[in-house]
Amino acid sequence: SDLALEAGKAALADAGLAPEDLDLVIVATVTPDMFFPSVSSLVQGALGATRAGAFDILIGCTGFVYALSTASAFVQAGMAEHVLVIAAETLSRIVNWEDRSTCVLFGDGAGAAVIGRAAPGEGIQGFELWSDGNSSQYLTVPAGGSRRPTDEAVLQERAQLLHMDGHEVFKLAVRGCPDVAEAVMRKVGVTHDDIDWAIFHQANRRIIEAAAKRLDIPDARVVCDVEKYANTSAATIPLAMDELYKEGKLKTGQMILLAGFGAGFSLAAGLLQWTK
Repeated sequence: SDLALEAGKAALADAGLAPEDLDLVIVATVTPDMFFPSVSSLVQGALGATRAGAFDILIGCTGFVYALSTASAFVQAGMAEHVLVIAAETLSRIVNWEDRSTCVLFGDGAGAAVIGRAAPGEGIQGFELWSDGNSSQYLTVPAGGSRRPTDEAVLQERAQLLHMDGHEVFKLAVRGCPDVAEAVMRKVGVTHDDIDWAIFHQANRRIIEAAAKRLDIPDARVVCDVEKYANTSAATIPLAMDELYKEGKLKTGQMILLAGFGAGFSLAAGLLQWTK
């Protein structure tokens, strides 16, 4: 919640809004401070967003895209005018530091955005949200929940920490990430030539390069910063967007593709036309 709060404050300042202007706070995270209260409730209270509802989304590395789609639906339905979307992770707290094949891959971070109504044809264009629960066993935290509460045996096995079959996750991601991206491009009616920036979940450079190649998007239009921040799960896409924004590379009218994959096994993609 500490990381989420700072990202939320920065997003509100950039949007020129006060906490009281928010109708809803959504936080995507798989590393909550505790089971409950939710991270979003802690952030909503700390911000002083007295008019806002709040809830968390626990879906892993696709969390930011899932949260964006949820915020978009609330705005389109007229149920909210301004929604604060935050992705915040402290994966350093749940990796097994004795498993050098996984612990060095992950990091901590947070990113946030304020979602509001855009003019017709601008802003968020569409989403595709997929899940393959039959492949959920390849990226898990096996214990610590209600099925297997933390006890001495769990701690001995380090089963309360992250476990990943990297080979299987790689295969699922290389196939699934471009598939879900192609699906949202077809839905919206755009081609690879229309994509100004492609921001994939920053888990692995080889996966990012394979997805871009499959989609025929040139390297110059693909963001890759995994070597700077590592895999921060749901936070990777907003962190990458924030870099582009602060470097002045995002221009009004540009089409941005967001696509990710993660535990579940979840897949998500969205298209938005930059308007800020």
